[in-house]
Amino acid sequence: MVPRLQEKYQNEILPALQEQLQRDNRLALPRLQKIVVNMGVGEATQDKKFLETAVDALTQITGQKPIITKARKSIAGFRLREGQSIGAKVTMRRQRMYEFLDRLIAIALPRVRDFRGVSDTAFDGKGNYSLGLTEQLVFPELNPDKFLKVQGMNITFVTSTDSNDEARELLRLFGMPFRQAETPAGAA
Repeated sequence: MVPRLQEKYQNEILPALQEQLQRDNRLALPRLQKIVVNMGVGEATQDKKFLETAVDALTQITGQKPIITKARKSIAGFRLREGQSIGAKVTMRRQRMYEFLDRLIAIALPRVRDFRGVSDTAFDGKGNYSLGLTEQLVFPELNPDKFLKVQGMNITFVTSTDSNDEARELLRLFGMPFRQAETPAGAA
């Protein structure tokens, strides 16, 4: 079964981008290559249990087993040694990526308290977009009784374009809820 957003990309987004960017070759159009979800668990230096719960949460959210990330260098102030496990990340591609994006846009982001849209300036200059969530419980897959500790995560969308504007347009067509520019109360 083809995910809903993948079908939308093929049937609606590609023709719209082709018209907007004036390109005949569909392979020259921007596309979403992968989504990386990363959880840094600083408390893992004191207690390994925090890392295990983060791995469990990422597994339930993404449907894929995460890899454990290790510290690259020692930092005495943080009681961190090189090679110590301090986080977990998942890289999703193809169908899992589209299913995750669909759940993020349709279910998780609207559940964020006081949500007014995501920033449209968090691009890195190479067409990749990153956003941070302060708690993992916005995903309905997680049981709030099991995950008592609030844990944030970073989500990075890697696109095939080098242009921030093209990547912004691609994500906007997917339905990413970018924050609207605020208009003064007197202007209509």
